[in-house]
Amino acid sequence: MGCSLPAILAILLFHCCIAAAAPLSDLVTNLPGQPRVRFRQYAGYVTVDPSAGRALFYYFVEVEGGAPQSKPLTLWLNGVVSLTQSSCLAPKKKGPGCSSIGCGAFTELGPFYPNASGTGLLRNPQSWNKVSNLLFLDSPAGVGWSYSNTSSDYDNVTDEKTAQDTLLFLLGWFRKFPEFRSSDLYITGESYAGHYVPQLASVILGHNERNRQEELRLKGIAIGNPLLNLGIDTAAMYEYFWSHGLISDDTFAAVKGACNFEDYELGAEKQHNVSNQCDVIMGKSDDEVGDFINNYDVILDVCLPSLFLQELRLKQHITQKSYGVDVCIDDERDLYLNDYRVQQALHANVTGLNYKWTMCDGPVQYYLQDGSIDIVPLLQSIVKTGLRVWVFSGDQDSVVPLTGTRTIINGLGKSLNLPATVPYTAWYLGGQVAGWTQVYGNLTYATIRGAAHMVPYAQPARALLLFQTFLSGQTLPKNS
Repeated sequence: MGCSLPAILAILLFHCCIAAAAPLSDLVTNLPGQPRVRFRQYAGYVTVDPSAGRALFYYFVEVEGGAPQSKPLTLWLNGVVSLTQSSCLAPKKKGPGCSSIGCGAFTELGPFYPNASGTGLLRNPQSWNKVSNLLFLDSPAGVGWSYSNTSSDYDNVTDEKTAQDTLLFLLGWFRKFPEFRSSDLYITGESYAGHYVPQLASVILGHNERNRQEELRLKGIAIGNPLLNLGIDTAAMYEYFWSHGLISDDTFAAVKGACNFEDYELGAEKQHNVSNQCDVIMGKSDDEVGDFINNYDVILDVCLPSLFLQELRLKQHITQKSYGVDVCIDDERDLYLNDYRVQQALHANVTGLNYKWTMCDGPVQYYLQDGSIDIVPLLQSIVKTGLRVWVFSGDQDSVVPLTGTRTIINGLGKSLNLPATVPYTAWYLGGQVAGWTQVYGNLTYATIRGAAHMVPYAQPARALLLFQTFLSGQTLPKNS
């Protein structure tokens, strides 16, 4: 059946509107195995240094329900604070360098998950694009599909360089998508985003002071299980191990006696900048925890290779999700994103990188000493500007435990003489305790009960409510 003239004109007008406002070449139209949706997706590159050939890869998802230009724009950044294992759930790399596309977009809060065989996608019913446009960025170059034609760009990458490149990315992205320039901007992330997000916010605030014509409408930041102070967070990790039965009383007592984590430093010439005795005790702690505990979610089982391979053989053509919390989602996602058809649909890997897509093991080598920077003074200056600042913790994470983060935020509130406008209290979803929260004016701290380092992955409904409340500027709900 042919189309009527009005219908043809409507289709042409629709595509002209897209082309006039956003790059049609970046429009994603045919992700393999994708369910039908009523929102647009874009993916591609923004060059941040033409002379070096440095370009950052993004994935952008419009909000559900239409009228995306009237809704907020949220940038999500993944980091990683490593210990021993390898994956988005438990990275092997020590230091930053995990993909926001693979982790945030296709494992946590984006509109799709991989199915059980890694051959297609399922809808995420708790995607954050229900309430906001979502922009996922692989940063710095050497993470995911972001790349540089200058190999030295991968060496000793610093927080400062990452923040500056991300600002350049945002300015370039808004030139591609000028219809979102007037949107309220929020910056979110987890883990090493405890460095990325406040540092980027500070760089944006400085940019806005100097460039009123290209001002970004930054309204707030939210960071989950964030690395803020390495000494406090590391000491909290061993206390968490002990309190959850992962290490013995004797080992915990030895850690407290031998380790002064105020001097702890990643990448120092003297390993960790702590005593040899402390190094020995930390090694003993690792042995007691063992290899079959996911430090990022201490009560979650790990994915055994034989389990995943068996499931893959049995379910090659089944499009369902693995039952319960999918402990093999990393393997499923890796299969999906390494499919050349998927990369083609996402306009990714355009230079034919000489390595396969990996979650956290790209060529970037971060300047590890930057992990020792105390972010609390920077966070303090951001709170003073009046920006909305939320910090949240999944309570099953031992890598950046809630106890250290809660102590930091409580101290921050007191140092700014901020009254507790909401005292420490439980918040609720569906009649159940979803976590605990305390509010100091524009500074909010919240825990998410039953969540881990990757809060939206472990507790998607509670994470969505927290995010929605953050955007609204309200407080988390009490039990009614």
